[in-house]
Amino acid sequence: MAKWGQGDPRWIVEEREDGTNVNNWHWTERDATSWSKGKLHELLVGIAVENEAGRCEISELKQVEGEASCSSRKGKLIFFYEWNIKLGWKGIIKESGAKHKGLIEIPNLSEENEVDDTEVNVSKKKGDGNILKDLMKTAGTAKVREALGDYLKALKTEFTMGMILPTKAMATQELTVKRKLSETTLQASSPVALGVRIPTVALHMTELFDTAIEQLYRIFTVKDLVQKFSKSPAVLEAEKGRKFQMFDGNISGEYVELLTNKKIVMKWRCRNWPEEHYAIVALNFVPTLGQTELQLDCKGVPVCEEENMKFCWQKQHFEEIQGLLQLITLNG
Repeated sequence: MAKWGQGDPRWIVEEREDGTNVNNWHWTERDATSWSKGKLHELLVGIAVENEAGRCEISELKQVEGEASCSSRKGKLIFFYEWNIKLGWKGIIKESGAKHKGLIEIPNLSEENEVDDTEVNVSKKKGDGNILKDLMKTAGTAKVREALGDYLKALKTEFTMGMILPTKAMATQELTVKRKLSETTLQASSPVALGVRIPTVALHMTELFDTAIEQLYRIFTVKDLVQKFSKSPAVLEAEKGRKFQMFDGNISGEYVELLTNKKIVMKWRCRNWPEEHYAIVALNFVPTLGQTELQLDCKGVPVCEEENMKFCWQKQHFEEIQGLLQLITLNG
């Protein structure tokens, strides 16, 4: 029997005051239903196919019933999804200009079947136009299956970001690699624990929002609104010197400067970055004609995290905020 504290590290659960799921031991689960509905709509609606005879396009998502979730246990991700999907399509015959409509039904998209084996049924309203139905049954079905495959890839990568946390051993290895890089060929620009300096990059991104500058500023500084667009718990009080956490603690930092409706500057980091390393994120709110342009400038992003950083802001911030603004507008 192993002595206390000398067991296999894969089976050791470290105690943490902040409750972090160290070594990914504990069972965690995240509901992917709402996110999945939005992603399926994004990927399926607008699919178009065309040949010499006609052109067809998926025009609406009529029904999406089911659920999806992702669970983590002992460092492994387990996915569950089961969907019944109905799509509306429309098409036009080039020679005659005749227009036709139909349905695409996907009765069982689930983890029990491969995407290529998923049943996709195409139908058309009564009348002529079978040439369009044939186009949708061949090229259209292929594109639908491709989109379903993209959904599953996003579910297993985009949605699960931050669910598997680095273990202590992984973090030590990563820090060692970065130390060697910084000591040999790469120039550093930001200090980390133990005096190690890592290579970093700067990012600049812009996004136009169809809302008043005051509303957009509130979305970044009001806890309830932050939790709505991030779809996860947040801890924040938007005042200079105050710390914050978002996305279940996977993003954290500190407010450096706040100019109401003009500018927010933050120390900002992802949980899996080298210990105590922060980037500096500056958000500038620029009024335009009836809209607001958000200018993001970020310095000190680890080189190996550049693409993840872009993804995080584009997909998990900008696009989610656009969706929240649409809901706010619909609800009046």
